[in-house]
Amino acid sequence: MRATGTTGARQNGGLNSLGEVACRYRAGEIPPEDLPMIAAEALAAGLDAPTLCELAGWPRTADPRDIREAFEQALCECGIALPDPAVARRHGLRRLAARFVAGELTTADLATDDWWETEAETAEECAFVALIPQCACCVAYTLGLDERQWDAELRVAAAALASASPLAPGC
Repeated sequence: MRATGTTGARQNGGLNSLGEVACRYRAGEIPPEDLPMIAAEALAAGLDAPTLCELAGWPRTADPRDIREAFEQALCECGIALPDPAVARRHGLRRLAARFVAGELTTADLATDDWWETEAETAEECAFVALIPQCACCVAYTLGLDERQWDAELRVAAAALASASPLAPGC
């Protein structure tokens, strides 16, 4: 990676952003078709790597396997390692909790992915994951709670997780 006449702060911001993208990508939150535009944004933020430049010019409709391979090569060229999938997923769980606390997601939105299967490690993660049902229609059946009680408990658990000590740097 080489600077392209941008300030160090801008370049470091690009690295931080691309590191976050790598974590979200590894957690399955970013589809391959979004990666060419993300590569273009990383270039605009001051990063410069051969495969990043190449990927930025690809269409969204390129073969997803090729996009993934190029993105992972670009990360390598930028000195960014892909995080362990389980760690990336745990970071994703924390982002999910923060978005829920901020009102960006509803309780039904939490049941749209397989978050309930996340391998939680901390007490805060376990409490939050335990309240995420497999589907929104199964709250009472799955958890044995009425919906208002479940919502209240879920908000408390999400707030605790969102304010918990961060995981190791990287995502």
